[in-house]
Amino acid sequence: MDSDLVRMEVLNALYSSGNPLRIRKTKSSSSTGEAAKASCCPNFRVVFAIEALLDDYGGSISKMKFAIQGFGNVGSWAAKLIHERGGKIVAVSAITGVVENPNGIDIPALLKHEESTNSLKGFNGGDAMDPNNLLIHECDVLISCALGGVLIKDNVADVKAKFVIEAANHPTDPEADKILSKKGVVVLLDIYANAGGVTVSYFKWVQNIQGFMWDEEKVNHELEKYLRRTSHEIKAMCSTHGCNLRMGTFTLGVSRVARATLLRGWEA
Repeated sequence: MDSDLVRMEVLNALYSSGNPLRIRKTKSSSSTGEAAKASCCPNFRVVFAIEALLDDYGGSISKMKFAIQGFGNVGSWAAKLIHERGGKIVAVSAITGVVENPNGIDIPALLKHEESTNSLKGFNGGDAMDPNNLLIHECDVLISCALGGVLIKDNVADVKAKFVIEAANHPTDPEADKILSKKGVVVLLDIYANAGGVTVSYFKWVQNIQGFMWDEEKVNHELEKYLRRTSHEIKAMCSTHGCNLRMGTFTLGVSRVARATLLRGWEA
């Protein structure tokens, strides 16, 4: 076994398994500093993954129109940050309603309306529409933040987006994925697109070992760095193997696990 890996395993056994500080993993809303605020809703960091993807394709959030399915913890924060970065959000859906506005939805106003009414219905900054039309709405980027299995062979032929972001778990079924690939639609796989939450959880573990609390700026900086680096590695894997982003992402993940297995001296 690699000597550095041995040292790492020993240190892990000494300092993490016993949890010497008896730290509880909670979602506390008490005044515990910026790091607490940063970790309460980590999934909104899907925007970092979107930025990295668009950079690779010569685009930017400020030049794109977005449609977002789902306006919960993931979708609402994605909408907020996209709006702050100059992106135009033309359609949003939730279980409580669907809003569209070709000129762009005022997201702060929509968030305020949703907070006061617990619904998207009745918002006067856009028009209601059939929820089934959200996935095929005219846009550049479609972000799926709700349910799995929503993009299927029966509807993807009508998808108009150039990019599909899988911020939900497995929203695209295999047959639909093949159709999107033939159409030239770029699909950002869920295991990367919504990895912000589990990555921030890893950062909590790191802080536990360090006995040190990061502020929100540090959390965001480290997360963006991780996601951008991984985006470049996925793109390199696609170039090496001549495959799409889905296969490139899976290949990168398998190669990392295989390397770790070999370094530990385990039988394959």
